[in-house]
Amino acid sequence: MTAAPPPQRSPFLGLLPWPERRAIAAALRTETIGGLVLLGAAVIALIWANSPLGDTYQQIRDFHFGIPALGLDLSVGHWTADGLLAVFFLVAGIELKRELVVGELRTPATAALPVVAALCGMVVPAALYALTAGLGGGSLDGWAVPMATDIAFALAVLAVISTHLPSALRAFLLTLAVVDDLGAILIIAIFFTSSLNFWALGGAVAGLALFYALQRFRVRGWWWYVPLGIATWALMYNSGVHATVAGVAMGLILRTTLDKGEKASPGARVAHLVHPLSAGVAVPLFALFAAGVTVSGSAIADVFTRPEPLGVVVGLVVGKILGVFGGTYLAARYTRARLNPDLAWADVFGLSVLAGIGFTVALLIGELAFPGQAVTEQIKAAVLVGSVAAAALAALLLRRRNTVYKRLYEEETVDADADGIPDIYQYDTAANTGGAARADGKVTG
Repeated sequence: MTAAPPPQRSPFLGLLPWPERRAIAAALRTETIGGLVLLGAAVIALIWANSPLGDTYQQIRDFHFGIPALGLDLSVGHWTADGLLAVFFLVAGIELKRELVVGELRTPATAALPVVAALCGMVVPAALYALTAGLGGGSLDGWAVPMATDIAFALAVLAVISTHLPSALRAFLLTLAVVDDLGAILIIAIFFTSSLNFWALGGAVAGLALFYALQRFRVRGWWWYVPLGIATWALMYNSGVHATVAGVAMGLILRTTLDKGEKASPGARVAHLVHPLSAGVAVPLFALFAAGVTVSGSAIADVFTRPEPLGVVVGLVVGKILGVFGGTYLAARYTRARLNPDLAWADVFGLSVLAGIGFTVALLIGELAFPGQAVTEQIKAAVLVGSVAAAALAALLLRRRNTVYKRLYEEETVDADADGIPDIYQYDTAANTGGAARADGKVTG
C-alpha cells in the first residue's frame, strides 16, 4: 500500500490564511495612518527646534508638572517617554501575545524565519555599533540604539511611495517589528534599570498579579483595569524599572483567545480601542518632543565624525541589512524553506533595508543610554539620518519591483462575486493555505 504523500508546506512569504490576513490588515491600517502622523510630528519638531522659536520648544519640553508626593514630577518630555510610550508598549504586548497564540509565532515552523531574522537584525547592528564606536574610541553605551525597527515609520514610507507590497511581505515586516519590540523591552528592563526600589517593584508585581487574576476569572469592566493599570505604571516608574515595562506586561497578560459566545477577546477589544490612541497620539507626541534636534552643518558633520553617532548610522543602515537579510537567507537554507515563486530574494533585501528605519524605540533607548549628556543630541540626529537613509534606499529598491507587487496585490484582492472574500481564498486555498476553503472564507484541514 503506497504511503500518502506528506502535506505540502506553504511557501515562505506565500499567501496568508484569510483570518490572519484580516487581523494583520486591520493592525497595519492603523499603523500606517499613525506613521503618517508620526512623520508629520517629526518634521514639525525639526522645524520648531531650528526656528526662532527654538527656545520655546526647549522650555515646553523641559516644563515639569505632576504629583511630587507620588514621585511623578516629570518634564513634558519625560511624560511622553515614560507615560505615553507605555500605551505604545501596551499595544506591542497585545500584538506579541496575539502572534504567540494565533499568529506567525505560534508554531516553531512558522516562527523560525522571522524570529531568526529579527534576532540577527538586532545582534548585527549592535555588534557594528560596538565595532565602530570602539575603533573610534567612543562609548559603547549606545549599543542598543540601532536594534529596533519602527513599524509605523516603515509603513508610512510605504504609503508615501505608494507601493503595493504584498500582504505576506507586510506581515513579515510586522513580525520582525514585534520581535524587535520584545527585544527592546527586555533590553530596557535589564540594562537600563536604575537603582531598584524593592517596595515599589513589589507593588508593581502585585498589581500585575491582580491584573492576571482579573483576567483569569473573566472579570469585565474598565473601572477595574484602568485604575489598576495606572497604579501599576506609577509603581513601576518609582521602582527604577522603566515604566514602559508595565505596559508590555499588561499587554501580554490580556487574553487573546475567544471564550464561548465572545465575538472578540479582551486583548482584541483593548487593542481596538487603544491602538488608534497609541498610533495617532502617544507615539507622535513622543516624536514631537524627542526629534527636535538642531540641524546644522556642524551637527551633521558630528554624526559622521563622532564614533557614537556614526556607530548608530552604520548599525541602522548596514547592520539591519546584513542582519535581517543574512539571517533570513541562512534560516531559509537551513530549514529548506521554499521562497514564494512570485517573489525573489531581492524583495527580502528591500524589506531588510526598510527594517533599518529605527525611530521611536531608537530615540527612547538613545535617551536612556546617554541621559543628560551632550552626545544625546548627536545620537538623536544619527537616528534621524540613519532612518532617512534607510527609507530612501528602501523606497528606491521597492519601487523598482512595484509592477510585480501590483500584480500580486490585484490577484490577492479580486472579488468577482462581491461576497467580501477574495476569490483566491475560495479557488486556490488548498495550494496556498494547506486546507479546504469554506463558503465563509474559513479554512479547514
